[in-house]
Amino acid sequence: MSTSQITFLKGHGTENDFVIVPDPDNALDLPVSVVARLCDRRAGIGGDGLLHVVRSAAHPEARDMAEHAEWFMDYRNADGSVAEMCGNGVRVFARFLQRAGFVAEGDLAVATRGGVKRVHIAKDGDITVSMGRSVLPEDGVTVTVDGRSWEARNVNMGNPHAVVFVEDLAHAGELRSVPPFSPQSVYPAGVNIEFVADRGPRHVAMRVHERGSGETRSCGTGACAVAVAAARRDGVDPGRTGAPATYTVDLPGGTLVITEYPDGGIDMTGPAVIVAEGVIDPAWLETMTG
Repeated sequence: MSTSQITFLKGHGTENDFVIVPDPDNALDLPVSVVARLCDRRAGIGGDGLLHVVRSAAHPEARDMAEHAEWFMDYRNADGSVAEMCGNGVRVFARFLQRAGFVAEGDLAVATRGGVKRVHIAKDGDITVSMGRSVLPEDGVTVTVDGRSWEARNVNMGNPHAVVFVEDLAHAGELRSVPPFSPQSVYPAGVNIEFVADRGPRHVAMRVHERGSGETRSCGTGACAVAVAAARRDGVDPGRTGAPATYTVDLPGGTLVITEYPDGGIDMTGPAVIVAEGVIDPAWLETMTG
């Protein structure tokens, strides 16, 4: 990895925070160790993940999407591992593109490992991401915390989720480590686990353990998975009723509004903020890559 000057930004979507590394030409090598240290809240910049901003045509994993989306969100978890998608990350990614002058208010497309996502930047500042359709595998798991066990709903939003409905969010425990679940074979590459409590009609609150990051303040794909699971539980599956179902989802870091349509498409709306910009110290980076 070159140790020449590297610019970074810091942003968040409902307090799901990210280190943003602009690299349009995909000139930077970002090994796992460097990403993990950049996301370290004590020894680095700190974040729930890293948004590597690359033109789709310049990245081997995104070239086949370049015709549909100029920009690729090369997303990494806080431990440096690669992830398919991050809903809050897409909103922050779009906000960065707007701030940098690459895109304007209105509609754009963002390539991700979970496919091309349609994004709308509204005049009021909120950003809506078309998150695609959910997949509901039949096989599920049992999640156990502090002697309590629940059957989890398996929802895939381009990444895997296990949704558990609980009476009290405190029942989720500390969530720093992965809540035990079985059988492990259902999620061979790990899973995001959401704990959900009702707050009112089509209004829920959640906590989440994100695969590779621990408990986070917010998870966009998780909020979508929760809304889908809640709609099925509540008997308002839009594919059956023919009417959209909108759920308000409260997370520790803020609120997202999720709408699922009869054709299966899911929209997520919420804020995205850029809070800082700076330069990574080349000498510090040298110690990571030397």
